[in-house]
Amino acid sequence: MSTSKTITFTLFIATLLSPCNAATNATTQPLFPAILIFGDSTVDTGNNNYHSQTIFKAKHLPYGIDLPNHKASGRFTNGKIFSDIIATKLNIKQFVPPFLQPNLSDQEIVTGVCFASAGAGYDDHTSLSTQAIRISDQPKMLKSYIARLKSIVGDKKAMEIINNALVVISAGPNDFILNYYDIPSRRLEFPHISGYQDFVLQRLNNFVRELYSLGCRKIMVGGLPPMGCLPIQMTAKFRNALRFCLEQENRDSVLYNQKLQNLLPQIEASLTGSKILYSNVYDPMMDMMQNPSKYGFKETKRGCCGTGHLETSFMCNAFSPTCRNHSEFLFFDSIHPSEATYNYMGNFLDTQIRVWLEA
Repeated sequence: MSTSKTITFTLFIATLLSPCNAATNATTQPLFPAILIFGDSTVDTGNNNYHSQTIFKAKHLPYGIDLPNHKASGRFTNGKIFSDIIATKLNIKQFVPPFLQPNLSDQEIVTGVCFASAGAGYDDHTSLSTQAIRISDQPKMLKSYIARLKSIVGDKKAMEIINNALVVISAGPNDFILNYYDIPSRRLEFPHISGYQDFVLQRLNNFVRELYSLGCRKIMVGGLPPMGCLPIQMTAKFRNALRFCLEQENRDSVLYNQKLQNLLPQIEASLTGSKILYSNVYDPMMDMMQNPSKYGFKETKRGCCGTGHLETSFMCNAFSPTCRNHSEFLFFDSIHPSEATYNYMGNFLDTQIRVWLEA
């Protein structure tokens, strides 16, 4: 781990173990006027509920069971997801609504929305199999959002909000799971994973530049988690009865993240006035897996829903048994973290964002 990553990760551990973290000490003044979220199911707050063609939806229990109303909302976990937790910690709002939700209030529009879609990836090929809203199409939603925002606050104020909003991008795992590892549809074109990583990163590069052209300036881009430790990936590897993490897939994630960390400063340097943050999700998730008791976790190799080996989306449903204590499981289903995990990730990334703002 590099020196800067070590310092940041040390800050993460200190934040988690301190009884009084940055969010507690923060004033009630929002750090950003709005939050705008793009990506996949890790940040989708319910857009797929309103997009009839999408395969992956979370509008049924046990998803949402720990939300205040105990109802499924389209979030792929038992409670809040990362989008909501970051928005809360930055004093913007408690829950980030999906842009496709009907009848959004003016206030919800002004403080930001989510454009993400479960099953999406940077590679358009990914959405062919999932029927998700392609990431390359999510800027079209942003254009519609800006038009609505301008009708509420006027052109000048609207662009001030867009220029100063926190833009969160979280995607990538679906590209590798659905196109390379489990369904090798891209392997003929890219026989080596490194080549496909470069292709995905070029798509990411184009996406960030398109958001910039629409006025986005403060952008946080998430890296890959330890892909080989996702329960569904352990299951996909036959004869893995002891459910070990797949080390090659983890090495692939590390290599991708290194390339992403090298790419983002280059993009920032070429886009005047932009400020781009690499969001490190790999290290904190790996620490939770290697030191689960430190976080109160008792299970890290399977999800809380059903067997926890395969269930996600429609396979994780009201007929699926769930674990008794959701906060003791790192994963809620076979792909998605539990709300407890998202809370720890939120603590870490809140610290990263505050350090980034002061830099």
